[in-house]
Amino acid sequence: MDFTDQRLSYEKGELDQQSVPTSPFELFKAWMNEALAQKVQEPYAMSLATCGADNKPSVRIVLLREITETGIVFYTNYESAKGQDIAENPNAEALFFWHELERQVRISGSIAKIAADKSAAYFQKRPHDSQVGAWVSQPQSGEVANREVMEQTFEQLQAAHPDNTAVPTPEFWGGYEITIEQIEFWQGRANRMHDRIVYTQSSGDNSEVNEVNEVNEGNTSWTTKRLLP
Repeated sequence: MDFTDQRLSYEKGELDQQSVPTSPFELFKAWMNEALAQKVQEPYAMSLATCGADNKPSVRIVLLREITETGIVFYTNYESAKGQDIAENPNAEALFFWHELERQVRISGSIAKIAADKSAAYFQKRPHDSQVGAWVSQPQSGEVANREVMEQTFEQLQAAHPDNTAVPTPEFWGGYEITIEQIEFWQGRANRMHDRIVYTQSSGDNSEVNEVNEVNEGNTSWTTKRLLP
């Protein structure tokens, strides 16, 4: 298949470095709210990239569940392939792509488990069948003989935990938070002259940056700069 003649011109918006807010979280929340208002399908879906001790990157879609004061939170099986990667290398990247708005947001930083009580509180908010389904994946990404085995296990767990009864939170399941160290906002523009603004936690050394704005947000210092498309 040849897609070399397939292309679109992105012309829906612009991103001016001089007018972006001082806080990357303010801009991220504003873009997320706009995506929700425009009814982008699951705008909180993100590509999560991890890399374990084998140095082989791995990427998959997960769902953002919270924007905190320091980063973003998602939930998964701690014994999954991604969980193993994170245990071996506590760094990750996440990418949001909203085609309808011709925008991307790329987040990178360190990653760690959140508090167990917070994970349990979220688990108990999930639909009952989703709670049951989490127990089927032991471990997530593990090999299974066939679909029927999964269905049988699910039915057995449903019988053990019928509707309107509590499903215990698995110890192997919970949340991770990516503490944001760098976040890039990408706005598509015509002629592939895209706008790219990146916020980075400041190291205090800006000697090699030609056009940098430095701002302080609480105890965090951020620099912003424009990148070539």
